[in-house]
Amino acid sequence: FMGAIHAMNTWIVIPAFNEENKLNEVVSGLKSKGYAKIVVVDDCSEDNTFAVAGNSGAVVLKHLINRGQGAALKTGIDYALKQGADIIVTFDADGQHQAEDVKKLIQPIVENKVDVVLGSRFLDNNSNTPLVRKLFLKGGALIFNLFYGVKVTDSHNGLRAFSGTAAEQIEITNDGPEHASEIIEEISKKKLRYVEVPVTIKYTDYSLHHGQSSWAAFRILFKMLVKGFLR
Repeated sequence: FMGAIHAMNTWIVIPAFNEENKLNEVVSGLKSKGYAKIVVVDDCSEDNTFAVAGNSGAVVLKHLINRGQGAALKTGIDYALKQGADIIVTFDADGQHQAEDVKKLIQPIVENKVDVVLGSRFLDNNSNTPLVRKLFLKGGALIFNLFYGVKVTDSHNGLRAFSGTAAEQIEITNDGPEHASEIIEEISKKKLRYVEVPVTIKYTDYSLHHGQSSWAAFRILFKMLVKGFLR
C-alpha cells in the first residue's frame, strides 16, 4: 500500500507567516515520512521564514504583501496542480500537525473512496484542545451540518487532503481564515465525496500564541451563522 501512496504525485502545501522557529522541524518531519514534494508559501513574513523554508529543502513561494492564510493556501494549491499533483495535503507550519497522520489522510483518496479527506481532532481523544476552542469548533460543525448538509465533527482543521480533481474544483476566494468554511461550502456545492479521519493536534504555548485567538474564532463563527442564514 505504501508503494501505491508514493507512486501518487503527492504535494504537501504549508502556508507560513512568521514561522522561522518551527518550520524546519515541520518540513524535516514530513520528509522523514517519505514526503519529498513540499511547497511552503511565505505570506510576507517579517522574520526568516523564507530562508528557513529554502534551507529545509522545500519549494518556497513568497507573497510580496501579507494576504492571509486562505490566499497562501490557494497559491500553494495552484502551484501543486501545475506540477500535476494527484493528491494535495494542507499542513500547518506551527508544529500542531503530525507527519504520521498524512498517511491516514491520503489513503481514502488513493483507494478512490472519496475526493476530500478532512482531519478531525474529535474522532479520538488524542488532542489537548482547550475548552473554549472546542466549543467554537463544535459550534462550527453544527452550522456546517445545518446549512450545508456536510456532517463533520471538527469545523476548522487545517489538516486535510484533496484529490487533484477536487482541488481544481474547490474555489478558495477568501484570503483570510474564513477559507476553511468556504472549503466545506464548496464540498457541498460541488457534491464532492468526503470523509473525516482522526488526527492529533498538539497544542503548545507556541502554537496557541501563533494560532487564531478565541476572539477571531468567535468572529468566524458569527460570520458563518450570518452567511448560512443569508443563503
